Amino acid sequence: MGFMIDIARPSTWIKFKPSLCEGCWAGCCTLPVEVSAMDLIRLGLITEDEAVDSLRKVARKLHKSGHIQSFNAGKQLFILEQRRGRDCIFLGEKDRRCTVYDRRPQVCRSFPKIGPRPTYCPAVRNTPSRSKALR
Repeated sequence: MGFMIDIARPSTWIKFKPSLCEGCWAGCCTLPVEVSAMDLIRLGLITEDEAVDSLRKVARKLHKSGHIQSFNAGKQLFILEQRRGRDCIFLGEKDRRCTVYDRRPQVCRSFPKIGPRPTYCPAVRNTPSRSKALR
């Protein structure tokens, strides 16, 4: 049996290389996604006026609408909601591709340069049994 990658354990991740993205099943999109107010503006979830007015009010609104799961007022960061406690809400359910790729948050643009284990990847290969398990 080969070595298994465990998304929850970055010590099992492998060194990133662009070819890992080919055929990957979006393991990085199952990690909590921290976003800033600027990310939320880029995503079209809030306006600049809302961001300037009150981030706590923004957090209440986006939590109620199901877009975020939490807000850290000290860091001024929001955590995007995850479907079934796992997938980013912007991950396509059938093709497992980002549905907001051109507007994606900065943390997604910077991964894997930043993250739980910089320059490493939780590459998850798409296999028939994995495809069925994730549906």
